[in-house]
Amino acid sequence: MATAVLDQTLALAIKGYAWLPDLRRRTHGGPAPIRLLGKPAVAIGGPAAAQFFYAAGNVERHGAIPGMVLDTLFGRGAVHTLDGRAHELRKALFVGLLMGDGPDTLAKHVGEAFDQAADRWRGGPSIDLFDATARVITEAVGRWVGVHLNERERDALARDLLAMVDGFATAGPRQARARLARRRWERRFAQVIEEVRRDEPGPGALSTIAHHTADGYLMDARTAAVEVLNIIRPAAAVTYLVAFAAHAMERRPRIRARVADDDRYAVAVAHEVRRFYPFVPFLGGKAARDLYFQRTPIPQGTTVLLDVYGQHHDPRVWPEPYLFLPERFVDRPIGEFELIPQGGGNPRTGHRCPGEEITVAVLATIAQRLARLTCYLPPQDLSIDLSRIPARVAGGPRIVVG
Repeated sequence: MATAVLDQTLALAIKGYAWLPDLRRRTHGGPAPIRLLGKPAVAIGGPAAAQFFYAAGNVERHGAIPGMVLDTLFGRGAVHTLDGRAHELRKALFVGLLMGDGPDTLAKHVGEAFDQAADRWRGGPSIDLFDATARVITEAVGRWVGVHLNERERDALARDLLAMVDGFATAGPRQARARLARRRWERRFAQVIEEVRRDEPGPGALSTIAHHTADGYLMDARTAAVEVLNIIRPAAAVTYLVAFAAHAMERRPRIRARVADDDRYAVAVAHEVRRFYPFVPFLGGKAARDLYFQRTPIPQGTTVLLDVYGQHHDPRVWPEPYLFLPERFVDRPIGEFELIPQGGGNPRTGHRCPGEEITVAVLATIAQRLARLTCYLPPQDLSIDLSRIPARVAGGPRIVVG
């Protein structure tokens, strides 16, 4: 690691999603030792790197997530910050809530909420699909979790959930809005948790989290509120992917026609949106011990960055990676370390997000309803700036529903 002399923090801010792929091209796809935020780091990518990153005992999360991410995206004390037995116990809570029947049930709620909203859009002016989708998903996931909000509160929560996602990777005003949004809803949901604990445990994620004692004690109300948000906030983040799906179908009308009639193809489109479009740039942790990867030493405590965007556009993993081809996911099993926008490995036992099935189900549900909707995109800016993290469609996009 002695040759890692140039700090890459400014380059990350300038290049965004292209930063790690550019670095790794200089090492011909191998590990790239660097400095980031003044500290030693190494960037790796590819399925073998993902397997190394998620292998037990190699990379730890505790203390590895920067404060600007903890205080916006995940929250202090969240499951993402835990390792070992503590992570296993908290992870089991999320597996029980987010897998099994959860994805189908939530997707049903989302579909119903979207249909109701689409009825209101018909014959009116253009609507911002990004903002409208956030409200739809927030309404549905709130109902599913067991959080009861009036329309004003729902709209405020939808805006704040998007702010949390939008500000996690920047030090400017977006970061300030994200921090304020998280504090606001952590306080609110901590109060809700206290109220729920006055009653006996009941159905729904809210009650389950409030009464969770698998590790021998109740979580403090603020930590429980963090974990409630860690169910609602990722669901709302699917808004970004819905905008990308609309972008893909606008650019490729043949895809739209097939999505409307084919459930399996709608799921394939959901996977391809997650692969093709810029959402997660990379994942990070710290070396739990002295390691070697592809003959590169990684001393204990070194930051390890897994290049997600680069892996998703690597021709050695995905033939013709810069073409949007949902067909690549039709009737094809996906390896645990190939498509990794929400982590790699086994979601039941490792650090891969157990809500991934929910992401796919919600995205496929809304994409299919969009495809069936009589609507069009008026002239607008549909560019996507790769230097912006998280990236989004510049124009929203806006749609007109007939």
